[in-house]
Amino acid sequence: MTTLICTLQDHRDDVNWCAFSGNLLATCSGDKTLRVYSTSDFSELAFSPLSGHGYSVHCCCFSACGQFLASCSTDATVVIWSMVSGEIEAVLEHPGRSPVRICALSPDSVHLVSGASDGTLALWDFPSKQLCRTGTVNEATLVACSFSPCSQVFVTGSTYGDLRLWDLEMRQLHAEKNAHDLGVTCCTFAPSILSGGQVVQFRLASCGQDSQLKIWAINKFNFGGYKMHLLHTLTGQSAPVLSCAYSSDGQLLVSGSVDKTVTVYDANNALLLYTLNQHERYVTACCFSPTAPIIATGSMDKTVNIWRLEDGCRGRGTTSAGRSKLLVGDWSEEDVSVWLVEEGLGGLVEKFRANNIDGTELLSLTKETLVSELHIDSVGLRNKVLRKVEELKSDSVCSGIPDEFLCPITRELMREPVIAADGFSYEREAIESWINTKNRSSPMTNLPLLTTLLTPNHTLKMAIGRWKTSH
Repeated sequence: MTTLICTLQDHRDDVNWCAFSGNLLATCSGDKTLRVYSTSDFSELAFSPLSGHGYSVHCCCFSACGQFLASCSTDATVVIWSMVSGEIEAVLEHPGRSPVRICALSPDSVHLVSGASDGTLALWDFPSKQLCRTGTVNEATLVACSFSPCSQVFVTGSTYGDLRLWDLEMRQLHAEKNAHDLGVTCCTFAPSILSGGQVVQFRLASCGQDSQLKIWAINKFNFGGYKMHLLHTLTGQSAPVLSCAYSSDGQLLVSGSVDKTVTVYDANNALLLYTLNQHERYVTACCFSPTAPIIATGSMDKTVNIWRLEDGCRGRGTTSAGRSKLLVGDWSEEDVSVWLVEEGLGGLVEKFRANNIDGTELLSLTKETLVSELHIDSVGLRNKVLRKVEELKSDSVCSGIPDEFLCPITRELMREPVIAADGFSYEREAIESWINTKNRSSPMTNLPLLTTLLTPNHTLKMAIGRWKTSH
């Protein structure tokens, strides 16, 4: 389910791009300005709008920490703005002085790439704002660019229809010719990295004038080579697709089209989930918030719509312990008390109530906490409690919970699922504890985690919510 929560109507011309940081939303327009909003209530910041470009602003992107915003324009520049003051930090003049159509910052904020109408690429050192090197795609306008989540390679897309993979030395690693008939319009890497054996895999989404949204796999091999192949072609829109973006967990994919629709897909299974129809003209921009299940979409109708994806949870009502063993983690303190009585442990009810033991606390009980916090001195009684808790966990696993809803570490139903660098989803608390004590290895593959970054898996959380309400 999606809900339109607000519409921003401040721009005076087409909205060309929108981008989220952790707590800000930036939009840019043909009216030569950028506008910046707080994501807490979508009120415009005091220093907004940002006016510094001489012509239409085509693209904008935040640095990883959200401290800076980069924007590019027909005026042949990339401007770096401070998100503390709204002041201009630097103006990067594109080589050749051709209109800059696209800019992208690497996830580590070390590099920035800008692409222009004459097919030239510029790679900048972002901290120093110095030009590192340039490249060229002949006879095409560069309109799309995205860095891989490892920040070591990037993909560009052009009006010629090709997708090209580059390294930081501006060497072309792969060219996918005719990826989209009549031209590419946007491309974006999924934020997660899949690794196994001798291969590291990235996912890339691209869209184009052929009215298609495509999902690609880019494999990096240990010997240094790259291979790109098409996984899915999504045809949920009836006109050219102008923009696309992944959610922060890589599970959802959103796109905007000339047919005025916004579509949301399950990216892994290539399934259309929602079609949104609130814009009056072409949808030119879309992006996901990295911290909440929120989408922003921009249009040639001069508006930006803010959408919330609901997770399907209706709250947990009071249910008896006998009926809700599947959802032990959702038990209230009263449910735990009823369960104690049913299991012949009624004498412990007051101790458990005094310590506010609910379902989550119950499942995390250990021999040590029974002694130090609940002061249960009897070894036999402690063992009985632990044995009954293990039976609860076993019942949960054997009672029909889909395996993908269970944390691989705890084997319990996940409440706050997150995706780790190995591509697997875990309960946040469990994987954080694992990383802190297991030398950053993957619980599933035993290989080193390339990063300890964890991204919320909103899609899985929604699926768990829907499953819970139907059981």
